[in-house]
Amino acid sequence: MFEKILIANRGEIALRIQRACRELGIKTVVVHSVADTEAKYVKLADESVCIGPPPSAQSYLNVPSIISAAEVTDAEAIHPGYGFLSENAGFAERVEKSGFVFIGPRPETIALMGDKVNAKRAMTEAGVPCVPGSEGELPAEPKEIIAIARATGYPVIVKAAGGGGGRGMRVVHTEAALLNAVTTTRAEAAAAFGNPALYIEKYLENPRHIEVQVLADAYRNAVYLGERDCSMQRRHQKVIEEAPAPKINRRALTRVSERCAEACRKINYRGAGTFEFLYENGEFYFIEMNTRVQVEHPVTELVTGIDIVQAQIRIADGEKLWFRQREVVTKGHAIECRINAEDPFRFTPSPGRIDTYHQPGGPGIRIDSHVYQGYTVPPHYDSLIGKLIATGDSREQAIKRMRIALSEMVVEGIKTNIPLHQELMHDARFLEGGANIHYLEEKLAAKEEATKGKS
Repeated sequence: MFEKILIANRGEIALRIQRACRELGIKTVVVHSVADTEAKYVKLADESVCIGPPPSAQSYLNVPSIISAAEVTDAEAIHPGYGFLSENAGFAERVEKSGFVFIGPRPETIALMGDKVNAKRAMTEAGVPCVPGSEGELPAEPKEIIAIARATGYPVIVKAAGGGGGRGMRVVHTEAALLNAVTTTRAEAAAAFGNPALYIEKYLENPRHIEVQVLADAYRNAVYLGERDCSMQRRHQKVIEEAPAPKINRRALTRVSERCAEACRKINYRGAGTFEFLYENGEFYFIEMNTRVQVEHPVTELVTGIDIVQAQIRIADGEKLWFRQREVVTKGHAIECRINAEDPFRFTPSPGRIDTYHQPGGPGIRIDSHVYQGYTVPPHYDSLIGKLIATGDSREQAIKRMRIALSEMVVEGIKTNIPLHQELMHDARFLEGGANIHYLEEKLAAKEEATKGKS
């Protein structure tokens, strides 16, 4: 087993990786920016290295500084967490060429799945169902683009091949708007991702967002760890996740999950990964694969009893998968609320000092958070300050426990989205289960209109 791992990330995931390493008896090196000097995980690390000023480009995205930190501390491997450089094939390649182990897939696999056009082609060849649309990159000829959109059927969505996180996409409802949307999205894609390639997919009107968690070793052994429902989202950003997904065609789910595991074997995938699908009318449609640990991994850990972060480390160290598919058993239900430092309904960031902080507890409650009383949330990064997870024997029990936990949680000095979560835990559509990806956005828009009407 590795003796020392460098954690190339920050926030709650840096602390989560650190805890996994400590349980495995592995020393940790934490790199951090000047803004994160007082972070909990920096204080708890065996070693820490400041790699630059607050802006991400000069610290957490500074590849030479991260590699240098690994060299001077004699780390053996680098865990990228999620976000930042976690899905950067160039970084993974640089890590391995520098003599370190990258805790994640091989660079060529990251590159393959990072290009949505090539990823879709690979999944089609592996038998994973995909959203109808263009076969490969959109051509330059306008007439050909129009023909592809007509064959797909309106509405369509124009997507950047190198996009992700809800960026680089545009919904088109009519042929008259198509070419302008393509031109605009192509320019955005070139600027944001350095890749102007686009593709077209059928725009599903009322889908849910369902994802399948997989683990695969370097010897073409692969298993799936069940699914998560991530449909409660706003502007393509997830707000609540749960496992298992309610009201799903279980036979179709098993079939698509088996194909995901088989796809891992075919592309020689290594590590933890997530296949993301749109689900509508009992059918699954692949949209992308995340080649890293997900923010919402705890809900899967809690219903399967499998530590996904430790599994990443053990697989990167060369271990074969130590269990088979039939040994993966899902028990109970888990729900995760993302706690963000932001206005609960306007969603404007709310950085600053946390004057009062109290974590909830009780049966079935887990919180993954790096903050503490007196901690200052910096304005330079994502607003996520923690993840509150509730488990129960049933979905109903998990929801009840989440309500209690949210009522106990105290974060003062900054604004958080706790009031939004409290509202959603009593929302009739959420309680029913199976809401689509547009539900929360529409609910919030209706609430804003009602507020305007009263004023």
